[in-house]
Amino acid sequence: MSSGANFNDNVCDHFELPVRGVKVFAGRDGRGFAEAICKELGIKLSKADTKVFADGEIAVSIEESVRGRDVYVVQPTCKPANDHLMEILIMVDALKRASAYHINLVIPYFGYARQDRKTRSREPITAKLVANMLEHAGAGRVIAADLHAGQIQGFFDIPVDQLLGAPLLASYFKEKLKDDINNSNITVVSPDIGGVARARKFAENISSSIDLAIVDKRRFHDKVNVCEVMDIIGHVDGRTCIIVDDMVDTAGTMVKAAAALKERGAKAVYACATHAVLSDPAVQRISDSVIEELVLTDTIPLPPEKAIDKIKIVSIAPLFADALRNIHNETSVSALFQ
Repeated sequence: MSSGANFNDNVCDHFELPVRGVKVFAGRDGRGFAEAICKELGIKLSKADTKVFADGEIAVSIEESVRGRDVYVVQPTCKPANDHLMEILIMVDALKRASAYHINLVIPYFGYARQDRKTRSREPITAKLVANMLEHAGAGRVIAADLHAGQIQGFFDIPVDQLLGAPLLASYFKEKLKDDINNSNITVVSPDIGGVARARKFAENISSSIDLAIVDKRRFHDKVNVCEVMDIIGHVDGRTCIIVDDMVDTAGTMVKAAAALKERGAKAVYACATHAVLSDPAVQRISDSVIEELVLTDTIPLPPEKAIDKIKIVSIAPLFADALRNIHNETSVSALFQ
């Protein structure tokens, strides 16, 4: 009896839990972003292979051990959104069956985020459906940038960390437009009423004294056509304006807002956003517009055919690397949300 007690005591004294390692995997369109994160962390990107069969089915193979590891899967759900989403789900299932300790999803651009509520009868809330799918597949955490609607965090019953692109974009303009900033000649512009909070936060990251303007877009319907009239609320005459949004899709609203600002006397118009969706004909519209420069982050990979002189990409990968480091070390990530 005493021998057994001594053995148990010995186990308690000397047994140590293994330190969990980190492995970062990438989907097909997340590889570049994942490699940038791994470079910041000083680790190698782990090996996984994705194949697409002739009928469109996706097959994922995890090519190294993940047992007992904290695993991060990097993949934006940009176009083709359905393929990328399915690839994430399959990869999560593979990792779960391979006994990964904790599966974290790094989704720089969270697709379907614009379908966050019902706007009329018999519509789905697809963002909630996607949240359910990811969670039920086995994800334990989601790290994303600039969710289109903040309430999407509440669609999950697992932790969701939303990193913001505004401080990074603001830092870029603080350097580029320092003379205008020093002369208090900058106006930050929200392209719609819903983006006012985002624009205000962006302005605060540049200077506490920067003015804010809002584009008020109204539609008038008649028997012939639809006429869009844009009013500008705020002072823009003679000023350098920066339009701030969370994403640029077809760029229609942004380009029209820039034209309205110039018509009302803006000296120059710049624009920025976190997500470079850039659906056709966005690039052509931007190229033909009065926008001096459009600054975007790399949450969505920019194909070479869309890389025009007016588009500048800044990397948000270091911010994601800091988030991964803090999460793994079980330290606060709240400062990264600012």
